Amino acid sequence: MSKKKSTTTPAQVKITAAKGRPMLTWVGKRPLSHVTAFPAQCVEVHDALSIAGISRAEDDDKPNQPRQFLKMLGKQWNRDCWEDAPYYQAHVPEYGGQLFHGDNKEVLAHLLANGFRGKVNLIYIDPPFDSGADYVRKVSLRGPKGTAKLDGETYTLGEQIQYTDIWANDNYLQFMFERLMLLKELLAEDGTLCVHCDESKSHHLRCLLDEVFGADNFLNSVCWFFANKPQFSFVSYFPRDIQTIHIYAKKLGSHHFSHQYVANKRVRKQNVVVWDAEQKRRVSKRDEEGNVVYRDSTERLIGSMWDVPMVNPAGAERAEYPTQKPEELIERIVVASSRPGDLVLDCFLGSGTTAAVAQKLGRRWIGCDINKGAIQTTVKRLRGIVAEQIDAARKANGNGRQKQLLDAGDEHIDEPLNPAQFGFTTWRVNDYDLQIQHNEAVNLACEHIGVERTRSDSFFDGTRGQSLVKITPFGHPLTPLDLEELKRELESRPDEDRPVTVVCLGCELAAKSWIDDWNRLRKGKHAVNKIEVIELRTDPKYGRFLAHQPATARIKVTRKADQLLVEIQDFVSPTVLERLKGQANLLSPKIDDWRAMVDCLYIDAAYDAQVFNVGLADIPERKTDFVTGKYTLAAPSGETTVAVKLIDMLGEEVLVTFVA
Repeated sequence: MSKKKSTTTPAQVKITAAKGRPMLTWVGKRPLSHVTAFPAQCVEVHDALSIAGISRAEDDDKPNQPRQFLKMLGKQWNRDCWEDAPYYQAHVPEYGGQLFHGDNKEVLAHLLANGFRGKVNLIYIDPPFDSGADYVRKVSLRGPKGTAKLDGETYTLGEQIQYTDIWANDNYLQFMFERLMLLKELLAEDGTLCVHCDESKSHHLRCLLDEVFGADNFLNSVCWFFANKPQFSFVSYFPRDIQTIHIYAKKLGSHHFSHQYVANKRVRKQNVVVWDAEQKRRVSKRDEEGNVVYRDSTERLIGSMWDVPMVNPAGAERAEYPTQKPEELIERIVVASSRPGDLVLDCFLGSGTTAAVAQKLGRRWIGCDINKGAIQTTVKRLRGIVAEQIDAARKANGNGRQKQLLDAGDEHIDEPLNPAQFGFTTWRVNDYDLQIQHNEAVNLACEHIGVERTRSDSFFDGTRGQSLVKITPFGHPLTPLDLEELKRELESRPDEDRPVTVVCLGCELAAKSWIDDWNRLRKGKHAVNKIEVIELRTDPKYGRFLAHQPATARIKVTRKADQLLVEIQDFVSPTVLERLKGQANLLSPKIDDWRAMVDCLYIDAAYDAQVFNVGLADIPERKTDFVTGKYTLAAPSGETTVAVKLIDMLGEEVLVTFVA
C-alpha cells in the first residue's frame, strides 16, 4: 500500500466456496471463486499533529514542545496495535485507522491480498435493505440564516446499487452473496459478523448467511426497538418500529463475547432481599483477575430485545445521513464482540458511526464507502473525536506522561493509552474518484437528451421513448467490455425485447464494430434489443452537451520569513449554483458570501503531489459558522509547494497548489 500511485498488476485472490445450507437460488446466481485485487493509493493523512492544530514545520530540536509529545502519542500505541498486519506495519502503522473510498467489493479484495485474511475480529455492516427508500443526503448552505437547503448528490450506476436501496431482487441477492463471502474470508477464527437489516430483506439475508457461514455458526438475531420513532394513526397497520441484527460466528465456540448489563427498571427497591449463597452463585461473574463480581437485582443482562432510541434529529450526534444509526446501538455490538485493540470493519460506512464508536472504545478500525460524501462526513467526525482524545490525554497525563513518551522514544510503553490510534489515513482503491462529479454529469446528460430516470432498475438508468437507456461511466470511452456487460444483462432478462440506447462521452472503434455485428443480426421492425449509441461529444444532434464545470477558487499565498499566509479570496461552485437554480426556480441565484458554499478546508504546507498531509484543517463546528478564509502557518525550510483543498456543501473538491 505505497503512498505513491501503484502500477502493480492486479492480483487474483481465491475465495473459499460457500458450503452451508439452505441454499437460495436466483436468476444469475454465480459462485465467487476469485476476485481481482487492485492497489490502493493513499489520498490524505490526518495525524495527531494536524488534528491538534500543530504545524509539522515547527522546530524538531525542542523535546519539551507539545509537538514532540504528539509525535510519540501518534506512533507508540499504533505500532503495537497494527503489528499483526505486516503490510500496514511496513507503511503506515503510525496513522492507525484506515478509510477507503471505493466499491467495497474491490476494497475487501484489496484487504485480502494485503495481509488481512483472517485478521478482522468484528464486522458490522448496515447494507441497503432493498426497501424502496431513496437515501439522498440533505445539506444546507452555511451561514446564520441557513435558509438555502439542497438535496445532496444523487446516486447512479455503481453508487445507485449501494445507496438508492432500489434494485431488482436477484441483483440484490447476488450483490450481498459476493460481499458476504469476502467478509467471511477476512473474519478471524474468533471473529463475529453482525448484519443489520429490516423486515424487507431479513429473511433473505438470514438464508444467505446460513449458506455462507453455515447455520451452525448462527448466534442470535437481535431486535432493535426504537420507541422514539414518530407514530401516525393513518398508518394502516402496526407501525414498523423494529430492525434486526443477525449475528454469526466465524467458528462457533471460538468467538469472543462479553455480557453487558442495564438497569432493571422492573425491580423496586423495597422488593430487593438478601440472597443466599446459591442465588449469588447463579448470577455471579468473574472479572479479568478471576475475582467474583456480584450483581443485585437492580441490573439485568442485556438480552436480544434492545430498546435504543433513534438518533435525535436535533442532537450533536446527527451527521445529516438518512440511515445513520445511534452510537449507543453500535457500542453494544463493539463491546460485546471485541476487545480493546481488536480490529473492527464496516464496509458500508455511511456516516461513520462504526469507526467513531471503535475509535472511542480503543479498537482499531477500517471503514469503506463507495460514496465520497460518506468519506468526507466520516473524516470530519473522526477528527473531532481524536481531537478530544488528544486533549484528554494531554490533560490527564501532563508533563510527567510527556516525559515518559519522550524518554521511551520508539520503544514500547507498558501501559498504552486507551485509544488504539491518534490518527488515520484515507485511501482510494482502483483509482475510484469523483473529482468530476459523475452523478451531476449524468443528471445533466439525462436532461439534455430527454431520459426519464428509472429508480427501480439497478442496471439501466432510465428510458427514452420505447428504449432502455444505459449510461456508461464518463471516465472512459465506450469499450467492448462495457458492451459485453450489457449483453450479459440482457441474457439474464429473456423477456426484455426493447431497444437499448447507450450514452457515452466517446466510443472506441472496437466498440463500434461490436455494435455493428450485434445489430446486423437484429434487422426488421420486430428486432429485439437493437443498440443505438449517443456520443455526447460528437453526436450531431446532442453534441452541444455542456461538460461539467468544476468548482474554482481564487487563493493568495504569501511567504514572510518562516511563515506562510494563505488567503481565500473567492470560491465558486457551479454545481451548488445549478442545484439552487433548479430547486428554487431561480434565473440567477445570488450568494452574498462565498463561504456559504464551503463545507470545510484543508491545507498541506509541503505537498508532494501524491499524498495530502493535512497540516491545517478548518471545519466549522456549527452549520451557521463560516470557514475563516485567512490562515497563518509555519513555513518549511526552503522552497515548498502549498496545497489548499476546499470541499463544497455537495462534497465536490477543488485542489489548488502554489510554490512558495
